[in-house]
Amino acid sequence: MPDYGAIVEYIVRRLVNQPDDVSVTSERSDAGASMVTISTAPEDIGRVIGKHGTTINAIRLVAKAASVKPGEKVDVDLS
Repeated sequence: MPDYGAIVEYIVRRLVNQPDDVSVTSERSDAGASMVTISTAPEDIGRVIGKHGTTINAIRLVAKAASVKPGEKVDVDLS
């Protein structure tokens, strides 16, 4: 089973201006779904979201692609 939090953190740290302020938490629900939450410095949130949400949607797509083979469900949220 892949570490979805590590995958997302690797991507986000390379996008932002302040990579030390990036915090990614990963929790697994009772149903087996993984919830990955990203928090960044306030000035870097726009970089993670991207124009019209394209960047955050691409991050979600990568995490979901990693979850296909093990047959798991993963959700990525930005706080």
